[in-house]
Amino acid sequence: MSTHELIKEIKDINLNYLMLAQHMIRNDKDMAIYRLGISQEIAELLESLSVAQIMKLANTPSMLTRFRFDDSLILGMLTHNNKSISMTHAHASIFLANQEVEKIS
Repeated sequence: MSTHELIKEIKDINLNYLMLAQHMIRNDKDMAIYRLGISQEIAELLESLSVAQIMKLANTPSMLTRFRFDDSLILGMLTHNNKSISMTHAHASIFLANQEVEKIS
């Protein structure tokens, strides 16, 4: 994959993420904050973005999302656990809920 193709894919992911995040926030802000791992402040900012602002933000060549699995325990649990899928997801959700949300600096 060329650099140009990679940057195009990143921009597509950014746009899809922003549209999904905004939709989630508008439907159920508390659930979106939890599922996205963002702060109330970030949620309100994303909710207020216009289509033009979303397009402009999505057009950055850097990923706007990041893995929330900074903890190898969570990543290992989701990929190598032999428990039932629903139990694994429940345990991972508990660990993720304890992580701090991103702050605007």
